[in-house]
Amino acid sequence: MTIVGMRLVDHEPDAIDLRTTPVHLGLGSRAKPVQGFAWDPEVLQAYSAAVAADGAEGRLVTIFDGDGPGDHWERHPAGDELVICLSGSVTVTRDVDGVLGRVVLGPGEAAVNPAGTWHAVDMAGPASILSITAGLATDHRPRTEARPTEHAGTSGPRTP
Repeated sequence: MTIVGMRLVDHEPDAIDLRTTPVHLGLGSRAKPVQGFAWDPEVLQAYSAAVAADGAEGRLVTIFDGDGPGDHWERHPAGDELVICLSGSVTVTRDVDGVLGRVVLGPGEAAVNPAGTWHAVDMAGPASILSITAGLATDHRPRTEARPTEHAGTSGPRTP
């Protein structure tokens, strides 16, 4: 399927770089690389439409490299998100009923962000994370406040 330069690939014979080509895990234990993926509203909408039949069971697997604080809060109403630190140090901050909680991760450590929980990820120095996200109906909020509010932001599978 090709939409806005993005397409789900049934079989990829070569190595997949999860930094540039996320993989969608869908119904029937299917794993499909998402070629042409970008953190662009039009592509995110196209991706969401292409995988809509998987509903809440679909997951997006990707690697992020970064250095510094995250610029947004997000939540995934459709399911839990697994964040795995691959290198460096990462702090996952969650807002649970107005109370901020932090989990610091080192290489090989993981945290689960429960469905519907607002969270943000900060990287202390250069770091990499692997995320496995239920992207359906994901909400985002700018990180201009200490905590997110319950007002919905832009939707799409952007993560972590």
